[in-house]
Amino acid sequence: MAIGESGRIVLEIEPNLKKRFYACLALEQITLKDWFIKTVEEHMKNHHPAIFTMKNDKK
Repeated sequence: MAIGESGRIVLEIEPNLKKRFYACLALEQITLKDWFIKTVEEHMKNHHPAIFTMKNDKK
């Protein structure tokens, strides 16, 4: 898995799933970016609390 230095995350999903997912996000009035950040933070907090509480030492 390639992990670059930018803040971008790229993935490919089936077009119909993408269409249905964006429809759900629209109903919830949330952007994909906001949904992703919220979901990642919840996942890290629940499954990897040591990582979630680390300070970002990158300068």
